[in-house]
Amino acid sequence: MKRIAKIKRHTAETKIDLTLNVDGRGKSDVKTGIPFFDHMLTLLAKHSLCDLRLRCKGDIEIDFHHTVEDCGIALGQAFAQALGDKRGIKRYGWSRVPMDEARVEATLDFSGRPVLVYEGKRLMKAGGAVIGRTASERFTPQLVEEFLRALATSAAMNLHIVIQSGRDAHHMIEGVFKALAKALDLACQRDARVKGVPSTKGTLSR
Repeated sequence: MKRIAKIKRHTAETKIDLTLNVDGRGKSDVKTGIPFFDHMLTLLAKHSLCDLRLRCKGDIEIDFHHTVEDCGIALGQAFAQALGDKRGIKRYGWSRVPMDEARVEATLDFSGRPVLVYEGKRLMKAGGAVIGRTASERFTPQLVEEFLRALATSAAMNLHIVIQSGRDAHHMIEGVFKALAKALDLACQRDARVKGVPSTKGTLSR
């Protein structure tokens, strides 16, 4: 069966239409109005081998927070919907990715218990860094944690992200999204040896 999810999430702050194919080839078509965020979500699709189409129209004239957080919510909902009862999946995923001087580790479990453990002090101390050419394009490091928390909560995922080294904010953030992508790829893979739900409880529901 194809593992495809379609999410429509329209609020007073954002209007999101998202399609996710877990068994894709890493194709993406992402437009959120935030160039750097588009780049990171494109990386996420490419390295997770998921196909992702995302359209978001948010109140970015006020702040990027609502758009980034709500895209995390919608993407988490899409993974939850696409994986269903999680029969036959590996469930756990892990990755350690270098990005120039930065190194990031991601470990996750589609456990049905939403938890985020984020060790991102190095990023927050990177000179108060912002990404973007102009004031209207600034992507602040704090937004990374907001996206990860929204994703983990909506996907009912146990997610640990550790930025182990790095100096450049762009490299560290890119490392986060690439490590997350590779961990997602592993966790979502089907394993022919797994019969039913990979849990002694018999369920991985929230």
